Amino acid sequence: MTSDDLLARHRAVLPSWMPLYYAEPLELVAGEGRRVTDAHGRSYLDFFGGVLTNMIGYDVPEIREAVQRQLATGIVHSSTLYLIRQQVELAEKIARVSGIPDARVFFTNSGTEANEAALLVATNHRRSHQILAVRNSYHGRSYAAMGVTGNRGWSASALNPLQVAWLHSGDRLRGLLARLDPADRLDAAAEDLREVLATQTAGDVACLIAEPIQGVGGFTHGPDGLFAAWKKILDEHGILLISDEVQTGWGRTGEHFWGYQAHGVTPDLLTFAKGIGNGFALAGVVGRAEVLEAVPAISFSTFGGNPISTAAGNAVLDYLLDHDLQGNAARVGAILGDGLRAAVGELPSVAEVRGKGLMLGVEFVRPGGNEPDPALATAVFEACREGGLLVGKGGLYGNVVRMGPPLTLTEEEAREGLAILVEAIRTSVGQVAA
Repeated sequence: MTSDDLLARHRAVLPSWMPLYYAEPLELVAGEGRRVTDAHGRSYLDFFGGVLTNMIGYDVPEIREAVQRQLATGIVHSSTLYLIRQQVELAEKIARVSGIPDARVFFTNSGTEANEAALLVATNHRRSHQILAVRNSYHGRSYAAMGVTGNRGWSASALNPLQVAWLHSGDRLRGLLARLDPADRLDAAAEDLREVLATQTAGDVACLIAEPIQGVGGFTHGPDGLFAAWKKILDEHGILLISDEVQTGWGRTGEHFWGYQAHGVTPDLLTFAKGIGNGFALAGVVGRAEVLEAVPAISFSTFGGNPISTAAGNAVLDYLLDHDLQGNAARVGAILGDGLRAAVGELPSVAEVRGKGLMLGVEFVRPGGNEPDPALATAVFEACREGGLLVGKGGLYGNVVRMGPPLTLTEEEAREGLAILVEAIRTSVGQVAA
């Protein structure tokens, strides 16, 4: 605990539904590269990056200097009622890398707001409030975004401004599709979509919103090609596809720059956030002009795309591309993924080591089946912290340890973190078994 009892002060003024990690919560006071330091002076290798947000790491000169140059102008904020050079430049870059033809970009402050904006656009374009969403998904904490979140633990209200129909996620461990041979799952997913459209919807449907890899859901994902199987049917009905790239974007999966590219389709809208700001509040939605222009009223985002955050965003995207961090995610992610599968993948308590690039999860179950074991996941989570490694938790049942390190992670750091992870898993499994 910190000298001024920060934990007690936190609990006295902040809501109880805001969770804190760890039995003894941490205050992080400094960071450099891929490491952070707590209030007691202990250093940790960070494999969660502020929930996949500190994508380039900590104290990066190029980003710091870009922000300082903007600060030196005296203009921290002007609102989008005025031209913002940094915003225009970043929008041009994002439009180019989005893969969406004739793209337009609207900036917001968070992934939640980005998804809200995408839903606003899609429902206006289609003149319908009917939405297709995916089980075990997470799209944000605001009213409509929560309404399309398929994870009860994050759904604080049953009230919903949208009419939502749910698709199977393609989870390879649980659910109806998991019972099928992998070769049959795409056809089954397509059949599921057709049945949902025939039985749970009326008239036009606005969109399907889906994550290529489900973040809060524990990094679960269906087979490559799932979006293509869905989109073939969506196109028959004129239904838009929104790819939620808040966690999968910017090359994190290693094999592609965007998660949707693993499926051989191009979405009508994609949302982005987290890593592009490297800690500065920056997010947005990209879409085809004819779709994004569908909002029939004046709208703007007071702080979205402000001069400071977009100065940071320009520096982040330039750094990302100049240093081929997508390639690094593939190389270094393979060290972690392959290493975990070799070292602990056969343990009875490890149901699956999954993910792509530097987006990896380990799901823990009770031996002998697929019954989730959240207690074991928590034990591994705490043991990693004791070993000097910060990781995340998630999954529908809270039984997945998640890793989303900065994309600048080195091979040496990957092996260091891997050793801590393997020891934490083996020790925790042994203690539970005893």
